[in-house]
Amino acid sequence: MQADGPRACRFGRRWYFNNESWHPSVPPFGEMKCILCWCVSGQTHCQRQECPPAACSSPAKRDNPCCTKCR
Repeated sequence: MQADGPRACRFGRRWYFNNESWHPSVPPFGEMKCILCWCVSGQTHCQRQECPPAACSSPAKRDNPCCTKCR
């Protein structure tokens, strides 16, 4: 038996449409801005943002709170 259309995904207490993306919210931490999740045919996929390694001795988080950069 086939489904009538693309299936939605449930993450926590929320439902997301097929191809919709979001930053997950994880209690008690809140929204995880460095992680992106998306719905693909009823399956949730999540991935942490990949950051290039900083090439200095004391990197700082600027512009992007998920990745460090040299000053």
